[in-house]
Amino acid sequence: MKQNFTVRQGALDGVEAFLAVAQNRSFRRAAAELGVTPSAISQAVRTLEARVGAALFIRTTRSVGLTEAGERFLLRAKPAFDELVAASEVARELGQRPAGRLRLSVPRAVVPILLEPLIASFSRAYPEVEVEIAVSEELVDIATEGFDAGIRLGQFIAADMIAVRLTPPFRLVIAGSPAYLARSGRPEKPEDLRRHACLRLRRSDGSLALWPLNDNGRAIEIAVSGPLIANDFPTMLGAAMEGMGLAQVPAPIAADALGAGRLEAVLEPFAPTAPGVFLYYPSRRQTPPKLRAFIDHIKSRPEAASSERPA
Repeated sequence: MKQNFTVRQGALDGVEAFLAVAQNRSFRRAAAELGVTPSAISQAVRTLEARVGAALFIRTTRSVGLTEAGERFLLRAKPAFDELVAASEVARELGQRPAGRLRLSVPRAVVPILLEPLIASFSRAYPEVEVEIAVSEELVDIATEGFDAGIRLGQFIAADMIAVRLTPPFRLVIAGSPAYLARSGRPEKPEDLRRHACLRLRRSDGSLALWPLNDNGRAIEIAVSGPLIANDFPTMLGAAMEGMGLAQVPAPIAADALGAGRLEAVLEPFAPTAPGVFLYYPSRRQTPPKLRAFIDHIKSRPEAASSERPA
């Protein structure tokens, strides 16, 4: 049967007073060290002894010594108390300056085009912050999974998150390789997609994403089919460049391939606009300095048109 172990309320009361008396072998000197009255020290030690169930000190009018129980208590209590003090100092430092490990959950597509240059400049500016990037296409619960923040397309961020813009809005382009288009023809209207090989995206919830389009200002979604299903844009982009079919991907991801002629855009008048990429983190009363420094670094970029707002 599983047992629950907890620290009893008040279990640490009087320990600091005991350690000060044991160190100084004097209630008066211990009181001066801790900035309290000798009577307060005596009361704290008496309360501790009552709780422990044993006398910890031998007191005379001229001296203070440790009992055997006191010696054993000192042997175990002092290193444990020192560790608690050290832990408090570490936590205080992390709460006052940018330091420690900043954990980010990000999709694979944003790493080379956005995150690598951003992390490089941030690390130069804040050498005491260690950045950990966990690449995942899933919308993880960043609080439960121990992340400080995540990066995602704006439309996928929960409403209870604070969002910081990383990119301007961009179009979702449909593109295919010259070889595929020569073989299968170019679609001229959204309905033509139903006869094309389309590379599809599986969302983190398991559903297959429909293709959103802008039909003369009217938002529509098209169900497509094709030879490949992937859970990330780079895989779809690579398959499109290999001639497997058409892919709908964010324009910044496809920019190099389009510029090099490895892909050609189709149905451009119907390309919808996505909100852009955002850093997001839980709304909380105090943002850790390491995350605040990262947010400020994002906003300091010359190209940043950033905002910080509820998602």
